[in-house]
Amino acid sequence: MDARFVTVDGVRLEYLWFGPPAGEAATIVFLHEGLGSAGLWRDFPARVAEAAGCGALVYSRAGYGASDPAELPRPVRFMHDEAVMLGKVIDALGLREHVLFGHSDGASISLIHAGSEPRPGLRGVVAEAPHVFTEPHGLASIARIADEYRDTNLRARLARHHGANVDTAFRGWNDVWLRPEFRAWNLEEFLPRIRAPLLVVQGEDDEYGTWAQVDAIQRQAGGRVEILGIPRCGHSPHREHADAVLAAAGAFVRKCLGSAPAA
Repeated sequence: MDARFVTVDGVRLEYLWFGPPAGEAATIVFLHEGLGSAGLWRDFPARVAEAAGCGALVYSRAGYGASDPAELPRPVRFMHDEAVMLGKVIDALGLREHVLFGHSDGASISLIHAGSEPRPGLRGVVAEAPHVFTEPHGLASIARIADEYRDTNLRARLARHHGANVDTAFRGWNDVWLRPEFRAWNLEEFLPRIRAPLLVVQGEDDEYGTWAQVDAIQRQAGGRVEILGIPRCGHSPHREHADAVLAAAGAFVRKCLGSAPAA
């Protein structure tokens, strides 16, 4: 599908749309991981939208894909800033009822948004491989991928999706996570204020986060929490076990929107 563009606060953002428009159905908003983009979701958003009977909005944040570049270095609170931008994207595209589906950094952004200034139409959040605090396990993996970017063809592979933004996308994500002050980064304060239902999807072999992230969300969230743990799965369950995530996410979205009975 050809990309479209929306300008928010003077920043031109790339987005894709699947299924019915916002005026005809609810919308699932997909937020990519730290090295992702709209295109890197591939056909998964369209499949979830079809299963749930919704539209799907997939956008690239500034500095990713074909969106405008981002200013570097990113601040430690960059995900808080992106949570504010998410609300503005929702407004700009006229979304009504919606469910957020965030992966990794995108999941963290979704949780901040849901626990701070969610739009009135928010009905639920799917948080895939979320981070709510840093862990030595995850930071070590992020340090290793910096070596891969320097020594392997990782940069060339990412450039296929980010074009001229490739170094901004990588450095903007990798550098801030490895700054010493980022070790104190923590989102747990937002969890009790999240009233929308949550579905947390976690691979049991995630190289960037442990089950402690899931426990923290389940213990502290202010609303209903469902958990999908996937054995023999790393940081990207929607790629590694697409059918399982598709089934769970489709059922969860339908339940949030009242088109399926609550469990």
